[in-house]
Amino acid sequence: AVAAAPRRRRRSWLGRIVYGTVILGLWGLVAIAGIVAYHASQLPPIDQLAVPKRPPNIAILAADGSLLANRGETGGRTVSIRELPPYLPRAFVAIEDRRFYNHMGIDPIGIARAIGQNLTRRGVAQGGSTLTQQLAKNLFLTQERTASRKIQEAILALWLEHKYTKDEILELYLNRVYFGAGAYGVEAAAQRYFAKPAKDVTLAEAAMLGGLVQAPSRLAPNRNLPAAQARAAQVLAAMQDLGFAKPADVKVALAQPAKPARAKGGGSANYVADLVMDVLDDYVGKIEGDVSVQTTVDPALQAVAERALVDELNQKGARYNVGQGAVVSMRPDGAIRALIGGRDYAQSQFNRATTAKRQPGSAFKPFVYLAAVERGLTPDTVREDAPLTIKGWSPENYSRNYSGPVTLRDALAHSLNTVAVRLGMEVGPKAVVQTAQRLGITSPLQANASIALGTSEVTPLELVGAYAAFANGGMGVIPYVIASVKTTDGKTVYKRAPSSLGRVIDPNAVGMMNAMMHEVFVSGTAKKGDIPGWDLAGKTGTSQDFRDAWVVGFSGTLVTGVWLGNDDGEPTKRVSGGNLPVEVWNRVMTAGLRGDKPVPLPGAARWRRSSGAVAEARPAEPPTLGGLIDDLVGGGQPPARQPAPQRGGPTREDKNFLERLFGID
Repeated sequence: AVAAAPRRRRRSWLGRIVYGTVILGLWGLVAIAGIVAYHASQLPPIDQLAVPKRPPNIAILAADGSLLANRGETGGRTVSIRELPPYLPRAFVAIEDRRFYNHMGIDPIGIARAIGQNLTRRGVAQGGSTLTQQLAKNLFLTQERTASRKIQEAILALWLEHKYTKDEILELYLNRVYFGAGAYGVEAAAQRYFAKPAKDVTLAEAAMLGGLVQAPSRLAPNRNLPAAQARAAQVLAAMQDLGFAKPADVKVALAQPAKPARAKGGGSANYVADLVMDVLDDYVGKIEGDVSVQTTVDPALQAVAERALVDELNQKGARYNVGQGAVVSMRPDGAIRALIGGRDYAQSQFNRATTAKRQPGSAFKPFVYLAAVERGLTPDTVREDAPLTIKGWSPENYSRNYSGPVTLRDALAHSLNTVAVRLGMEVGPKAVVQTAQRLGITSPLQANASIALGTSEVTPLELVGAYAAFANGGMGVIPYVIASVKTTDGKTVYKRAPSSLGRVIDPNAVGMMNAMMHEVFVSGTAKKGDIPGWDLAGKTGTSQDFRDAWVVGFSGTLVTGVWLGNDDGEPTKRVSGGNLPVEVWNRVMTAGLRGDKPVPLPGAARWRRSSGAVAEARPAEPPTLGGLIDDLVGGGQPPARQPAPQRGGPTREDKNFLERLFGID
């Protein structure tokens, strides 16, 4: 009996410890439940929770379906996990959450392992957040590091695991995680760093993407390639350890580590993308989800045009003091095939092809000659090339020489200024303005005597668009770049229907103009641009003091314009339309016409020099005083014959496009 008493006291003491532990545990659970309940109350009700919509991506495609650029807040489209090679999502699981398929959203084992590794490394070496927790943070919470935020993150992770399957959670994660450089989602990252879709990345590239999310700014391969490759090696080791990648494949990936793709030139496709974004809402309204916009742009021609412009400026820019340029190439129906808005998009996003208004110089003269032809003159009409003075203004030829009586054909081919001014005064500056506007020039034009020499400013896009009427036989066009818009499931939101301004030039007048402009490439200022086997026509132009140099020329299948100059209007060192611009133009047109079958210029054959057309050799008649006064104030007689625009003109979208692009009603 004496020995039994101590044993009872020991059991009583042990019972007290157990009892106290249970009570403390219960109170701890109550406290934890209270904390969780409190932080849960700060969240929206569970029945109202929903994964927020991902901002829409606009994939801008070339005519052949290849990607030109992505626009939107994310930098790339949403991808399905089924589209991806299996090793790509596994790379993220291996390095970020190896127990992803075994936990319920939070991973106590992972947290314990992380704490142990952090203690042994005397610093924060590994986090305990699961992929689900990371997704919860990206979807619903801020990036602040507080206990409150971590508790809410865990609550939301449990909700996600209840609501979605593991693959659905992983897919959401891959499309939302940030990879740096403005890229949200694995598709945007693959395009940004490797210039390819995510479905095409290699194992080495997948490992680099998987390792990147830990610290995008520090591990971005285009900023710190050694660190990115070292991190990718860790990912590959983890993948091999988990059986996610074969040892032989890992060995190859380690021997040939991923490298970022080189930037493609100056990124001229971004000028096209900017134009698309400027006008897209006029065609499809508000965009709710990912869409793909198929453009009319030929990626091969776009690349050639960019290279031709950059090479010319690199090789001759310093010598001729010319620093910028623009190229526009389009089909005669207005479909833009290439558009280069400047030398280097990375250096300047200003789109000189669509926005810069510059004096076209003699490239404006076809509108003067067309106004004259529509009043009864022909290519063989004779006018006087001699000095003249109008209200103290004395225009001179480029050569400062004068040829006396010349045909309009030769006067246009050799860009004789005095003849152009005489014609402008003969038909009236106002008629010249009306003719240019009828063909699609939308910039404000000053109806004065100097309009004949292209002193009113225009953009390259509208000038090339106006010339398209000569190339297609007299139909006015509205330049366009968007062919169709589709959602990611293939539904067509917009498809361009045939549209034009109707007939704006009489067929006979088209033939005479094309015959005269053909001489520009045969014996005139653009003869260096001739392409054997092709009928070409067009006009060069140089503004005062060599500030702007132009050439706009065309075949029956393609129209291209080139502008060179300086953004600040500083004069070049004698760059004229007939030298540097023609060299760029020839490279672009040679590439653009490759594969096309040569066709004659509309209506030109009848009026060729060899056709035996009868010359109207009448001398220039001195204007009457009353007529001269009318001309100087923008008067002049109405045209003898102007084609009436046909029905079936521009669509509402086209009108919105013009208003947005050129600021007109």
